Amino acid sequence: MNEIIIELTEVSPVDFFGLQNANIDLLKNHFPKLKIVARGTRIKAYGDEEELIEFDKRMTMLLEHFVKYNKLDENVIERVLLSRNKDEYETSSKSGEVLVHGVGGKLVKAQTANQRKLVELMGKNDMVFAVGPAGTGKTYTGVALAVKALKDKQVKKIILTRPAVESGENLGFLPGDLKEKLDPYMQPLYDALRDMIPHEKLESFIEKGVIQIAPLAFMRGRTLDNAFVILDEAQNTTHAQMKMFLTRMGKSAKFMITGDPGQIDLPRRVISGLKEALLVLKDVKGVGMVYLDDKDVIRHRLVKEVIAAYKNIENVD
Repeated sequence: MNEIIIELTEVSPVDFFGLQNANIDLLKNHFPKLKIVARGTRIKAYGDEEELIEFDKRMTMLLEHFVKYNKLDENVIERVLLSRNKDEYETSSKSGEVLVHGVGGKLVKAQTANQRKLVELMGKNDMVFAVGPAGTGKTYTGVALAVKALKDKQVKKIILTRPAVESGENLGFLPGDLKEKLDPYMQPLYDALRDMIPHEKLESFIEKGVIQIAPLAFMRGRTLDNAFVILDEAQNTTHAQMKMFLTRMGKSAKFMITGDPGQIDLPRRVISGLKEALLVLKDVKGVGMVYLDDKDVIRHRLVKEVIAAYKNIENVD
């Protein structure tokens, strides 16, 4: 039986193997014909020569990634194992340039091919639609681009908005004034900002109006100049709301519209403003569109499985 031994000289075996050897288990599942043993600073594999050559190639890619980014998770391993070759992996999965140096030294980057495409489109267009399922980093990447534009003085303010459509809940029954009712609904936007801007500075920006977070209805009648504006959860806009929002665009403004057409909370027979806009504006110069999918999911591995399971049901229906 053929054998290959890989020495982990530049990385921590504990971190590389993962919690309870979870990363090694993923390798074993992908290479069922090989016997893989991880002990100490060594990984040994036994089996067919061709399988061992492929295993060695994938291990080299994983080790290079770990050395460069000090990080290895299920999503990275999956992309490495499923890429046809190193060039395809580097094209589709490398992190790319740092968008924002976040709180605690966190480096915020586009992590997948479509996220990088979103960054590129935003650089070339003043209006970009980012469409895809939950967990694909649409909003997070958008907020990072907005914070970067603010820091680079490309814009004077950031405006984040959502249509106040309740997904199975009633805001009217929540306690407090309008802001207190709406803040929980806007929480994902606050969460992203807190990752990228220190607390005191963020509070100051919000207090001074440099960063504004408000429901879509508050955009009516405004002209949004020198601003990076993100409309989140856009699948829940109506025709009138989407048209109103898009025509708020002022001088030196950047507009990003994000949404998931698979999670529409509008009443039946009401056409989604997002779906309509994607059709109406697809050939308009200066408008970019990127479609993210389950390959871009950067949350827990199970999120991909959930999306796939529901997709199967929807296809049957």
